[in-house]
Amino acid sequence: MERDGVPQEGNETLAGERKGVYARDEEGRYVLVPSRGWSVEELVTQEAVEWFREQAEAALERARAGRSSPLEYHMYARRMDPTTLAQVTGFARWRVRRHLRPRPFRRLSPRKRQRYARALGLAPEVLSQLPGEGE
Repeated sequence: MERDGVPQEGNETLAGERKGVYARDEEGRYVLVPSRGWSVEELVTQEAVEWFREQAEAALERARAGRSSPLEYHMYARRMDPTTLAQVTGFARWRVRRHLRPRPFRRLSPRKRQRYARALGLAPEVLSQLPGEGE
């Protein structure tokens, strides 16, 4: 994309802020150009946010029914999936998926809980709670 072609349509998800986009300048070098975003980007962002919201609601229902761990709810509520959570925590993806089940989650060591809590921006004791519990 050329520097003059960087979209400036505006994007409500950016809340009036700008973001940097790489584009080529007149000499063919890549430079960082401020952008207000564009409608296609906004649509895709809104769809992704809605998908994570739906996943969090479904995970909350499963956790309340005892079919899933609270970790699954917190993961989706923080807009992460198992792959992203694995990358942030350093756990293997299969291990994260295993910890989404209630029994393996209950057996997590304090150290592993701390890693998850840090990755999700939560206190370790909150990691085991669901919304409306422990308040």
